[in-house]
Amino acid sequence: MKNKNQQVTVLGGSGYIGSHLSDLLTQKGFYVKIFDIKKSKYLKHNQKMYLGNLLQKKKLNESIKRSKYVFNFAALSNIDIASDQPFKTAKINILGTINILEACKKNKVKKLIHASSIYANSEQGGFYGCSKKASEDYIERFQQRYNTKFTILRFGSLYGGRSNNDNGLQRLINSAKRKKKITYAGSRGSERRYIHVKDAVNMCVKSMKKKFDNKYLTLTGKYKIRITSVIRLIQKQFKIKDKDINFQNIKNNIHYVNEPKDYIPRKGINIAIGSRETFVHNLKNLILKKS
Repeated sequence: MKNKNQQVTVLGGSGYIGSHLSDLLTQKGFYVKIFDIKKSKYLKHNQKMYLGNLLQKKKLNESIKRSKYVFNFAALSNIDIASDQPFKTAKINILGTINILEACKKNKVKKLIHASSIYANSEQGGFYGCSKKASEDYIERFQQRYNTKFTILRFGSLYGGRSNNDNGLQRLINSAKRKKKITYAGSRGSERRYIHVKDAVNMCVKSMKKKFDNKYLTLTGKYKIRITSVIRLIQKQFKIKDKDINFQNIKNNIHYVNEPKDYIPRKGINIAIGSRETFVHNLKNLILKKS
C-alpha cells in the first residue's frame, strides 16, 4: 500500500478515536483531511481541517474530494443519549452514512472504512444499535450496486487518552476523581473485553489493505475483565470507601452484561388469502377495467 502524498479523509477526526487515527495516518506519511463539527484540539500543522456535519453535502463532498480512503468516525455514539433520541440518531447515523456513500461514489474513493459497533449485530444497543445495523446494510448494498469497497469495523469497549464522559471507563474514573464516588449502572457480574485506543487505530490503518476489502472486523480485547476488578483498581487509586460504590443493577435491552446477544431475525406469520379462481376472475376484470 503506497502512501506517499496520498490523501485520506477522517470524518469525525476531532473526536476520541478519530484524532488518534489522524495522528497515526500522518505519521505514516498520508496527507490527512479532518472533517468534524468542531476544530480538532490535536490538529497538526500538516493536516487540513474542514468544519461541517454529515448532512451538509457540499461541505462533506469538499472534504472527500481527491481522497483515496475515507474513514467514518462521525456519529451519535453515546448509546444512552441515542436511546432517548431516535430521530436524531437515525438522521446522523443512517442518513449521514448515505451522504458519505454518495460522496465516496461521486469522488471514486478507493475504500470507505466505517466505524460500527458490536451492538450492530446484537439484540442490545437500542436505537444506537439499530442505526449501526442499518448503516452497515446500506454500505453493503452500495457495494453490490456501485462497487464502492468498504471495511466495517465493529468496535467493542475502548479506553485510553482523550476519551470523555461518553466513554464508560472514563466516566467511572471521572466520577471517582471528582465526586469520590463510583456508580455503575449495571451489575457486579458485568464483564468487558477492553481494547486500548492506540491498538484499535493500528488495526484501523491495517484495515486499508486489500485483504480486508468488503469484510467485517470485530475489534475487542483478548480477555474478559470483570467490572468489579476495574472498580477495585479505581477505588484503591482514589481511596474511595466501600459505602461510596453503588451498582444500580439497571436491567434494560441497551447494555449487555457479558457478551452481546446475537441478533435473531423475526419470522413473519404467513397468511395466504384468496384462490387461483378468484385471481383469474379479478385479473379479467382488471384487464376489462370492470373492477
